[in-house]
Amino acid sequence: MNPFQKRTALRIAAVSILLASLASPVSWFVARDRAEKSVVALAIEESGRLLHHHNALDLSGPDAASHAAAAAQTIAGGLFDIAEIYDSQGRKLAEATTAEGKVVEPSLPKHGPPSYTAPSFESLKPAEKLWALRVFVPLHISETDTSGPITGYFEGVRVVPAWQQGQILGTALTAALLVCLASLLCGAAIYPVVVHLSADNERKAREVLDSHISMMEALGRAIAKRDSDTGAHNYRVAWIAARIAEKMGLSGGAMQALIAGSFLHDVGKIGIPDAILLKPGRLDDQEMDIMRTHVDQGEEIVTGMGWLDGAQAVVAGHHEKWDGSGYPRGRAGAAISLAARIFAVADVFDALCSKRPYKEPMTFDASMLILERDTGSHFDPAVMAAFQPMAREIFERLAISSENDARKLLEGCIRQHFEM
Repeated sequence: MNPFQKRTALRIAAVSILLASLASPVSWFVARDRAEKSVVALAIEESGRLLHHHNALDLSGPDAASHAAAAAQTIAGGLFDIAEIYDSQGRKLAEATTAEGKVVEPSLPKHGPPSYTAPSFESLKPAEKLWALRVFVPLHISETDTSGPITGYFEGVRVVPAWQQGQILGTALTAALLVCLASLLCGAAIYPVVVHLSADNERKAREVLDSHISMMEALGRAIAKRDSDTGAHNYRVAWIAARIAEKMGLSGGAMQALIAGSFLHDVGKIGIPDAILLKPGRLDDQEMDIMRTHVDQGEEIVTGMGWLDGAQAVVAGHHEKWDGSGYPRGRAGAAISLAARIFAVADVFDALCSKRPYKEPMTFDASMLILERDTGSHFDPAVMAAFQPMAREIFERLAISSENDARKLLEGCIRQHFEM
């Protein structure tokens, strides 16, 4: 399991556990509430049947009290432990209580004469390990037609026995556990789908990135075909710039832009005439002016090319100098992008240390003397401070590297910083 899969598994597991911890109590509460309502509905139905049987629905006649007493006595011996029957004015006509009812009755909340118009109930905990359900039912002449006037009220209290408590709580607990299990199974089922989609997305992203890098290398090879000095130089200087940037804490998009810009810094030379680009001797002033246009031409090439837009900072500023004496814009100090300032050190160092058709490579010490001499004029002192401790190791590494070796060094950087 790779790091991404581990992160995905942990996140899905965390979400599944969170959902389970939230949904399980809710399902437990809902299941218990439904069980309570089922018990209450059954009790109301049964009490209505008994009230009808004892002619205790119409409580306005002379025999209302005796009918109510008979009904209350029967009901209290059945589903209820306390049965109270009131007339339409809220006066109590009868009450019957079982032994369990007598125990809990003192703990029940008191209320005034009933005046409600719809059935309701409340769940009570009169004492430890005791659970009671109290129902309030308005009475009508007809059991089925509740649109007529209220003829009385029935109130009953059922002390839920231990076996029924266990049944209700067991049902609620089972529902909660099933919801918890469903949440966890859902997470387990989603995980392979997410991993598959992510792997597919990563593969497509890698293909796009590969095509971008191939395009960058194609442009680099095109430059090298016209200017033989730039082939290995592009690989080396991009790698050196990346090493300096790592030391200075660059990463992500800033690092990617630096690598692309360093590799393509001379892309504008494609537009320079061969007579000037390949001239073996020194260029005159007019030819030098034309040569310097490669900066603007390079900037035009990379601008608007999507992901290569980031390369514009190095391409446009790789000939600027810290003191403002560079070209084409004469920018100075922090006005020059950090990527261009890093590249300037890498570019000159590689140029000094490399063999060219018109010169032999300089020694490490001689090269560093020139860089140190020009620090504060050509080079950013902060970039030089980051580069100096690693300069000899870079020099020794490149001294024994062919163009293919330099390419492999840069490929390692690309794979690291482009997250391949």
